[in-house]
Amino acid sequence: MEHVLITGGSRGIGANTAIECARRGFGVILTWNIKPEAASQVVERIQADGGRALALQLNVEEISSFSQFRSDLENAMESHWEARGLHGLVNNAGYGLYNPIETVTETQFDSLMNVHLKGPFFLTQTLLPLLQQSAAIVNLTSATTRVATAGVAPYATFKGGLEVLTRYMAKEFAGRGIRVNAVSPGPVRTELGGGLSDEFAALLAGQTALGRVGEPDDVARVIAGLLSADSGWINAQTIEVAGGYNI
Repeated sequence: MEHVLITGGSRGIGANTAIECARRGFGVILTWNIKPEAASQVVERIQADGGRALALQLNVEEISSFSQFRSDLENAMESHWEARGLHGLVNNAGYGLYNPIETVTETQFDSLMNVHLKGPFFLTQTLLPLLQQSAAIVNLTSATTRVATAGVAPYATFKGGLEVLTRYMAKEFAGRGIRVNAVSPGPVRTELGGGLSDEFAALLAGQTALGRVGEPDDVARVIAGLLSADSGWINAQTIEVAGGYNI
């Protein structure tokens, strides 16, 4: 069995991705930061459906903790499943902040940078020795890198940086056959940034060709697909999953 690690897998897109990956036969390791009970519920659901999963704590903002996390990950995989190495890594953990540029503080800016760009960079670097030949990495970006949305400038800026980093990872990891792609969700009905009100969701649906906002499963299926052999010739791409948002 191949195993994948999904950061921020206790809720939203991450949780649905964990469930979808398990459904497709992957062993899943998901991380949580502040809600262990939510992570446990995802693990229990996967196990109830006959899959295998475990959850580990990780704060992607704390780069100094990554070495210990790698050790914990190796030990957990060995003790639970007698498994070594990862087939896939999904850099998904994150949060939203809605502030106009003139009110963003340096602390807020640095936190968003650490979570959405610096964290994925150094976590991938730390876990690279565990990634098997022909593994796959998926980085979660955002349609806000294409469609300027007032109030999310720092978030979108770092997601844009992650799109560039995706191409560089694909270039540098190619010698090991590791594919690296980005998935860029449009408006999705999750808890990110406090969620979408019905009124705001209706507004966004009116700006989307397919006439609705996305659901976490819409994005999760694409991520799981990119981890699979079916996408073995897709590399260095950013794939927007948005139903035709603002086209």
